[in-house]
Amino acid sequence: MEIMLYLSWVLLLALVSIVFLKKKNQRLPPGPRGLPIVGILHQFTGIPHRWFHQLSLKHGPVMALPLGFTPAVVISSREAAEEVLKTKDVETCTRPKMFGASKLSYNFKDITFAQYTDTWRENRKVSTVELLNFKKLQTFKSLREEEMDVMVKRISNSALEQSPVAVDINNISMCVVSHILCRSALGQNLHTNKVFDEEKIVQLVMEGSLATGHFGFSDFYPGKLGNFADWLFRREKGVLGRMFKELDDFYQHVIDEHLKSLDGPKGTDPSADIVAGMLHLVDKNGNPGSKSNLDQIKGVLMNLFLGGIDTVAIIMIWAMTELIRHPRAMKKAQEEIRAALGEKREKLTEEDLEKVEYLKLIVKETFRLHPSVPTIPREAMSPITIQGYDIPADTRIYINVWAIGRDPKVWENPEEFNPERFMNSDVHFKGQHYELLPFGSGRRLCPAVGMASNIIEFGLLNMLYFFDWSLPHGVVAENIDMGDIGNISFYKKEPLLLVPVKHH
Repeated sequence: MEIMLYLSWVLLLALVSIVFLKKKNQRLPPGPRGLPIVGILHQFTGIPHRWFHQLSLKHGPVMALPLGFTPAVVISSREAAEEVLKTKDVETCTRPKMFGASKLSYNFKDITFAQYTDTWRENRKVSTVELLNFKKLQTFKSLREEEMDVMVKRISNSALEQSPVAVDINNISMCVVSHILCRSALGQNLHTNKVFDEEKIVQLVMEGSLATGHFGFSDFYPGKLGNFADWLFRREKGVLGRMFKELDDFYQHVIDEHLKSLDGPKGTDPSADIVAGMLHLVDKNGNPGSKSNLDQIKGVLMNLFLGGIDTVAIIMIWAMTELIRHPRAMKKAQEEIRAALGEKREKLTEEDLEKVEYLKLIVKETFRLHPSVPTIPREAMSPITIQGYDIPADTRIYINVWAIGRDPKVWENPEEFNPERFMNSDVHFKGQHYELLPFGSGRRLCPAVGMASNIIEFGLLNMLYFFDWSLPHGVVAENIDMGDIGNISFYKKEPLLLVPVKHH
């Protein structure tokens, strides 16, 4: 008995020694000290990317954060981001399992939030090669031009009144992007749809985007403890449950419209939209109506619908906000556009984008200052080293894109809106330059980067060519509210109201 007791103590001491020496030999990133159980969750205040940034100014560009039982590391420098997204891309290209995203992505049957698996790789390949390739996007060119023309006419109705009234740029941007994405991706023409109109769609997008970032106990206490707490407090009910039901009804309506005829969907527009492409691919490999296949299609629909609409509209809104605050940049852009395109065009085409350079610089500068998704989440699948620090497996990694875009070590006068900084610069936003990451990078680069940037540039081109813009009477640029709000993607908190005047 005494021998067994002695051996038990020896084994316990050996185990403690191994754990202690392992931690002692690790060089973990610096960071704020946390309390038992809660970590530093009790210190959280305000907007996540701004909170992360303030902490990183004290603790450094590679910073450890204990979030409950979930270890996390925040990356806030270009060099560290490159190491994560390029050098260690294979080891960090999975996503953490987030509570809200799990529900709305049909348990991660999507592309954006799904973990790194063979299924994800196949879905990503199909989406890039079959659904979002350049040739496919070109088939929607006339559709995008039609919707931009509708936007111009809508704004013109306000501009042509005897006393022009202010238009809500937030709403204008959300509506035009909703129309384009619903037609090209979902085959739903909101001008004629009797079930869903643009007002309902915009509401679904904004509320659904917020719900996707909805936190649960399991986000910070993974495993049975967090799942039990979510079940106990019914975290899947309430706003998240209501949004899932509304979005699922919408997705089912879209799919039902297409299933009427896989060869030529009746009631859809156009017949070659992205959902039709997905159903055709599923039909070749099995039953498109099975629950598993339907959930997978709905998961990708969530990415296209929620992720596609709001992230594009957000950049258009912030670009117009910065231009009205910087009249010199607005004037320079309009003079270049009108000189290149002529003064009396009735409509613009996407080919016109090749004739304007300064507009593209404005878009880059807006991406730098106001990325739609300010923080990119990843998770280490195995132990890695970043900037000399040891990052254990299963650690969440947050790339603070917003902070990197304002890093004074990279950008001169980083808080200043200055599109000229990109003049004669090869820095782009397609994932190869780690100081500018609005669409991510590596294996997790957004597959719709080409479509998104095209809509943004073409939308701004139309707004700046056809109209001169001013603030409502009594409002000055210095008083424009620049606050943002959101959970994953972040909107301008207060709507941007501008008065349009038809240029010709």
